[in-house]
Amino acid sequence: MPHPEAIANVHVEPLVWIKLRDGVRLAARLWLPGERLDRPVPAILEYLPYRLRDGTVLRDGPMHTELAAGGFACLRVDMRGSGDSDGVLVDEYLQQEQDDAIEVIAWIARQPWCNGAVGMMGISWGGFNALQVAARRPPALKAIVSVASVVDRYRDDTHYSGGCLLGGNLGWGATFFAMGTRPPDPLAVGDRWRDLWRARLEGMAQPVIEWMRHPLRDDYWRHGSIAEDYGAIEIPVLAVSGWEDAYTNAVFHLVANSRAPCRGLIGPWPHSYPNLAHLQPIDFLGEVTRWFDHWLKGIDSGMLAEPPLRLWLQDGVRPSPRYTSRPGRWIGESGWPSPSVQAESFALAPGRLGVSEAAKLVVRSPITTGVAAGVWCPYGFGAEMPTDQREEDGCSLCFDTDPLTAPIEVIGFPEVELTFSVDRETAMVAARLCELFPDGASTRVTYGLLSLNHVESDAVWSALDPGRRYRVRLSLKAIGHRFLAGNRLRLALSTSYWPMAWPAPDPTTITVYTENSRLVLPVRRAPADELPLRPFSPPLAVGAKPAPPVIVTPGNRTSGIENDLVGGARHMVIRKDRGRLRFSDGLDVSLTGEERYSITTEGSTGARQEARWHVSHARGNWSARAETWTSISSDSDTLHIESELSAFDGGARFAHRTWNLALPRRGRRSK
Repeated sequence: MPHPEAIANVHVEPLVWIKLRDGVRLAARLWLPGERLDRPVPAILEYLPYRLRDGTVLRDGPMHTELAAGGFACLRVDMRGSGDSDGVLVDEYLQQEQDDAIEVIAWIARQPWCNGAVGMMGISWGGFNALQVAARRPPALKAIVSVASVVDRYRDDTHYSGGCLLGGNLGWGATFFAMGTRPPDPLAVGDRWRDLWRARLEGMAQPVIEWMRHPLRDDYWRHGSIAEDYGAIEIPVLAVSGWEDAYTNAVFHLVANSRAPCRGLIGPWPHSYPNLAHLQPIDFLGEVTRWFDHWLKGIDSGMLAEPPLRLWLQDGVRPSPRYTSRPGRWIGESGWPSPSVQAESFALAPGRLGVSEAAKLVVRSPITTGVAAGVWCPYGFGAEMPTDQREEDGCSLCFDTDPLTAPIEVIGFPEVELTFSVDRETAMVAARLCELFPDGASTRVTYGLLSLNHVESDAVWSALDPGRRYRVRLSLKAIGHRFLAGNRLRLALSTSYWPMAWPAPDPTTITVYTENSRLVLPVRRAPADELPLRPFSPPLAVGAKPAPPVIVTPGNRTSGIENDLVGGARHMVIRKDRGRLRFSDGLDVSLTGEERYSITTEGSTGARQEARWHVSHARGNWSARAETWTSISSDSDTLHIESELSAFDGGARFAHRTWNLALPRRGRRSK
């Protein structure tokens, strides 16, 4: 734990320029331990497109101040085309992004305040590129911390799941698109700001379009997917996530497949650094310091003596759109796969789970099934979790166990082995594993999606032959869950899961053949001697350096379901007001967005997603703002993507662009 005097003595350089070989300058902020450096120290890089000046400043200051007080030089760098950096940012995880990071790491290692050893850390985008850059093996990079990341960009990111187009593809794409319209600050770049902004606006792409051009797992998604070659990473990895987070699977995959030293940590948290989570936060920066002490300073911090995989095993809870605590306990596993976890099969019978009986069971869910799913990736901002699943269960084919006579602990990836036939050439299935309470309340524990046209692989789309029997294996999102005695397990299967996934072109009936179908659970038998675990400390309360902005208007996030009983439509509306901040230099920033997901009983031809964002920056007589709109809709044969961008310099329109693209829907044979 850093001494208060060490925290007080951290020195901050608010703006440092890193010039790359092609002349592009990247904006960075630097934290150094002590008012003056007596000797060089290891460095930690966080590399993001989220604007260090006014985007992530509320978390950057306390976090990097605490790490710097622990004896590290910390740099927070805005990627090319973001914040005050030069250039244009057109997409995620491009080769250029990695090349720039490698140059930045080499630049850091040459600085007089650095001893030549560099670590990299980040959450989400920063967690992704920490893995991707590590796989490029820059010599000075010695260890990384990757939080809420993926090893397979096609299977586990916000775009596709099991070959199904996710609603999060629009949600994140529209947010990313709006963030890319924001201008550099004249206070940082001077009179160049208009030229830089114009180049940024004219060069930017509409990311949703690019992602939807790649509905299969092709080279676009293989690029940056660590699962293509785990051995490419030769340095130690600390992999972290939370059960409420969408990005949990990677921790298991990294612990199982990494050849370099790897430690995994999963808590009850949403998409947040664990020290900032609203659910049971821990002194995560203390864990980061211990990790980098070991690998960058050669100090034995004891981390390698601890279990390779540490999990918060959650107890079953009643359904709620937001949890303020999750009962459970910390457990340690000696590795993954774990010798304490064994596969246990549950046969299917009409209405029964764990009982074998041959039967043909049909399901054709209402197209609106799925509105109780919550959001794809909870951030801890409000009502984001799945609500009571009873309505969804009533629209699904359900299989229940008898009440449990003893708790069942499940850790890892549940799987559904399904033998089925369909009445259409295109179909999808959603599988939910729920915990039922004696009064009927149904809590979704995990779920999985699969386009049944991906029976061969994610790289191949195959039209289904109506009536033909197929067999697939559907993997559900990883869990660490303790089903309570007296409750029941439920497997629920539906043919729609809106707005989590885009529906099939036509309503589909699936026939399930129970004699060749089953649920497979990774059941943990607790060892006689649980591995000893060092308790976590609570997070430190560290003041921001530099001073945090004034919150003029606090942010607010709301979500809700609207039912149009006359039109037969359902709408999920998510409003994201990030508030208005005022910085000490007079800069005012505000961001407001709304996502609307609509569907009618007419099927996928009545499906529509749209998102609007308003972003503004102002200081004195200077103001710049942008408005964006993005929409996805469909008819039986085509997906339509439309988008519009308007930017304003003061009151005058500065730029205006539109995008309009029609993509053929897979699964419609030529007539």
